[in-house]
Amino acid sequence: MTSAIDTNVVVSLWDRDPELNLAAQGALDAALARGGLIVAAPVFAELMACPGRDQAFLNTFFREAGIAIDWNLEEAVWRSAGEAFQAYAARRRRHGVAGPRRILADFVIGAHALQGAYALLTLDDHLYRVAFPGLEIMTI
Repeated sequence: MTSAIDTNVVVSLWDRDPELNLAAQGALDAALARGGLIVAAPVFAELMACPGRDQAFLNTFFREAGIAIDWNLEEAVWRSAGEAFQAYAARRRRHGVAGPRRILADFVIGAHALQGAYALLTLDDHLYRVAFPGLEIMTI
């Protein structure tokens, strides 16, 4: 089975904490042993914001890591992401939730995994379990 990779997993590989690095690398190795690795285009875009990361670095990283980038997200991904984002916003309003808000990219990443029938490797399983109940989720 192909595994989609969330942005936070890649960032964990680059973190200064060696324990987190090893955990992320181990989770990626396990996912790769199960099948291919892929990221949705928003993951690439989010990673561009990491210090010292540019397109050339990311292109090399993904190529060497054997992680494919899905640049063309289908209509079903966008519709699924919109529905999950809408439900999330409604839950926040209904429960008066304070704190940081999720961004649309999180829901596009989850919808991409769901629509592609990929497992999703993430550090943030709670968001994806609530927003995409049918999604197979792997955590570090």
